[in-house]
Amino acid sequence: MRREFERLRLAALNIDGVLLNDTFSPVIHHFVVSRGGAYTAETERAIFSQPQHIAGQRMAEAVGGTMSGEEALAAYFEERDRHVARHPVVLADGAVELLRLLRSLGLRTVCYGGLPKAHFDHFLGAHAELFDGPGYVCTNDFRPGVHEITTDVFQLKPGQAVFVDDVARVAEAAKLLGTPFIGLPSPFEHGFQRQLMGEAGVRHVVDRLDRIDEDLLRLVDAQAATGDAWGV
Repeated sequence: MRREFERLRLAALNIDGVLLNDTFSPVIHHFVVSRGGAYTAETERAIFSQPQHIAGQRMAEAVGGTMSGEEALAAYFEERDRHVARHPVVLADGAVELLRLLRSLGLRTVCYGGLPKAHFDHFLGAHAELFDGPGYVCTNDFRPGVHEITTDVFQLKPGQAVFVDDVARVAEAAKLLGTPFIGLPSPFEHGFQRQLMGEAGVRHVVDRLDRIDEDLLRLVDAQAATGDAWGV
């Protein structure tokens, strides 16, 4: 019989880029460079994991302010629709296995992201029984959502949840709260999230979901139990 975790009670997993493949980074990159903008780490920092209206403004700024934030956001989603027609959204390798592992270890699980719940229902609805609480939390109104998911939705303390995300901005929010974090940066060749996670001091960075195994989760739990989730 597996022993209970000392501190962790919840695993919160981002939807796009963690449980589903990354269909955002390539589109944002193309949006910027095809309009003559410079795509840098600061570009990603400014746009990623922001509420949609802010992301639209930042994308407009990245291409020289030649369009409004609303126009940039509309153009972005049109380009993303074309992208996913060629490169469909799919369940990430190891996603279901990880969810089953988390539940077998006694952790509650929840999915979150910036798109409406219909996105979750379409791609993960068949596995809804593997999630707890609302199943999915749309964080568009309060991104990145670390505090809101942990405290408001699940009534837990910051150190009782571990977040798995592909964006360093989420890691930065987790660090401020002392919330455990595992980074899964996108393999997109023009991306900067691995670099930004390093700059944020993320201790646990993986390149595949199956790297998040029981040993890693128990290490994260042990660090959280001693208040050492971030080693600072």
